[in-house]
Amino acid sequence: MSLLLRKAARPVLDRIDRRIDRKVRRELRDTRDELKRLREQQHSTELLLGSDGRRFNRHPGPGQIAAVTKQVGDVTGEKHARRAVIQAYRTLVEAENRGVGRIAGGTSNILGKLATAPLLQPPNGRVLEIGTLYGLFAGCLARQLLRAGIPYELTIVDPIASVQLQEEMTIDVDASGTPINEDVVRANLHYTGVLPDRLRLLRGYSTDPEIHTALAGSEFGVIVVDGDHSAQGVKADLEWVEQLAAPGAVVVVDDYDDRVWPGVKEATDKHLADGGSRLRRIGQVTTSAFLRAE
Repeated sequence: MSLLLRKAARPVLDRIDRRIDRKVRRELRDTRDELKRLREQQHSTELLLGSDGRRFNRHPGPGQIAAVTKQVGDVTGEKHARRAVIQAYRTLVEAENRGVGRIAGGTSNILGKLATAPLLQPPNGRVLEIGTLYGLFAGCLARQLLRAGIPYELTIVDPIASVQLQEEMTIDVDASGTPINEDVVRANLHYTGVLPDRLRLLRGYSTDPEIHTALAGSEFGVIVVDGDHSAQGVKADLEWVEQLAAPGAVVVVDDYDDRVWPGVKEATDKHLADGGSRLRRIGQVTTSAFLRAE
């Protein structure tokens, strides 16, 4: 009886097997097509956000965004830190794709600086950036200040040299392939929305006497220290910052905890520990230290 049932059921089972086989093949084909579409989309995304031409990619994962958000929240006490980080990311992507050259640094570091500085509520929107590279970060920071309702006035100090010199390192060809010159910097500031009447570009080193004379008596609400990364250079910049920081000013020391530039942390820690400084360390986000002027 069992044998007869199996023989009778065989045609039915064969038809079922064929239907299952067709369904599986169809699903596999659909899966392959979907995978192909995803790969093509990923390729397009990589063209926009990949590392080519800037050393670091611009597609942070959820964990990376969460880590930056937590650090920003810890330093600022802001419950909407994630919103600020996401807005900073949109600013970063738009600015780099619109401008020429690149913004120096990894994505987390850039987002940390752009999100944190406005949330620390500087006393005014007068910004001093020591070291600008292509000018794109300064433009992004100005935009982030506007997001927080803080009108900006931007002063940049940089020699705008075609060759970058850092602690016995000579970089004569940037990762972006774009030459560094004043026309490029000014164009990028324009692309990021910086108004000409709110920009002051001083070509020279932060140790030049004529630069010091030009800015004597200024009171900046935000100061970004990102010039000479040697211990001696950072020491000199922080001593100058003491003279220029408005009470309550936010001072950003870039690459503070970057192992490539040990002189930055060495000089900053020593300056803060020596006594007599108006600056106090209020926290760190990724590799940037944030100081507050008294």
